[in-house]
Amino acid sequence: MNKIIEIRNVSAGYGKKVVLRDINLDVFQDDFLGIIGPNGGGKTTLLKLILNLLSPMEGEIRFYVKEQKVPKVRIGYLPQMNQIDKKFPVSVKEVVASGLSFEKPRFRSFTPEQEERIEEVLLQMGLEDLSGRAIGELSGGQLHRVLLGRSIVSNPQVLILDEPNSYVDKRFESHFYQLLEEINQRSAIILVSHDMGTVLTLVKNIACVNETLHYHAGSNISEEWLGETYACPIELVGHGHLPHRVLKKHEY
Repeated sequence: MNKIIEIRNVSAGYGKKVVLRDINLDVFQDDFLGIIGPNGGGKTTLLKLILNLLSPMEGEIRFYVKEQKVPKVRIGYLPQMNQIDKKFPVSVKEVVASGLSFEKPRFRSFTPEQEERIEEVLLQMGLEDLSGRAIGELSGGQLHRVLLGRSIVSNPQVLILDEPNSYVDKRFESHFYQLLEEINQRSAIILVSHDMGTVLTLVKNIACVNETLHYHAGSNISEEWLGETYACPIELVGHGHLPHRVLKKHEY
């Protein structure tokens, strides 16, 4: 199994405050990694490290393509919904196309191949009839598809989803998860979520971030492992096909 991201003995933080300490993690080419952890545990800091928005205090992050070390890999990023300005005057197609902007020379048009790729993604996301519409006119589920399209139009080697449940309404939920399965055939996926049910039903492996990182191969995790890694007691309660997390009474 080919490794695409390798994190070794990484510590990181802001100023003198250490948020992550001695982190080790491997992400593989066909991985679907779920990242869980309490608020303030360092999940966002870990994403910033992978996205090269923050430099480690210690340790190293390496990227690989076909087992060869490279300076970087293509990463698609779907941010949290509260970071999106729906009032910005831009169309659906322009937002999707912006995922290719780093490949296009300034003041040049997209190539025919890039235009074809944009149209393919609009079709895949079911947005072909909305391509000229302003994003402020879209429903939450439609906007989600637009931003997901932007994040995959460049055929990224890694797709990062930050709290994707903040977008998904019930009408779009099953289609969204089906899309992720399709995308995972071509890209590794890193999904950050507070929704334990979503994580456990989708991912192949789990990492819990709470200053340090605890890795669990597979998604069949136990109540004991959750309690230890979250540093507070947790129960998993079955509810249909989706387990839920419940915090038992504790001091914090």
